[in-house]
Amino acid sequence: MNPFDLISDISAWVVPCLIFSAVFYAHFCGTKVFETFVEGAKEGFEMSVRLIPYLVGMMIAIGLFRESGAMELLESMLAPLLKLVGIPVEILPLAIMRPVSGSSALAIATEIMKVNGPDSLLGRMAATMQGSTDTTLFVLAVYFGAVGIKKTRYALTVGLLADAAGILAAVFICRLVFL
Repeated sequence: MNPFDLISDISAWVVPCLIFSAVFYAHFCGTKVFETFVEGAKEGFEMSVRLIPYLVGMMIAIGLFRESGAMELLESMLAPLLKLVGIPVEILPLAIMRPVSGSSALAIATEIMKVNGPDSLLGRMAATMQGSTDTTLFVLAVYFGAVGIKKTRYALTVGLLADAAGILAAVFICRLVFL
């Protein structure tokens, strides 16, 4: 038997086995499993309803930024600096949008890969950026807002610094490995 087939078979059963084990253990300990599940689902739904205003605000802000031409203006202003440090200008929209919105960043990364190919340097940079950064502003606006956290100063600073490090590392490592 091929070891990859064995790993594939095992991985297909890991999550169901973990879920079954957790339910069995909870039942064995006397927890009312179904009632607890329903209560958690109810809390999750209530949290989703509280998130809606933050999601709508974030989506409107992203749409305004992109449709106003601000992205193109920023690209043209930063192009000389980016060229100087070796960052392709085509990757800038992804680097800007990734900390803001995962779906917008995914759309931009998909477009980069459609135009340049997934195995191109830009395609690999886009994929690496997607994996090495997070949607910092989205997390702060939506999740912190939903639970009432108002003081996000350090979280914002650290999150954006981590995103910048991920973006620069993606460019540097892809240039090092794929050029």
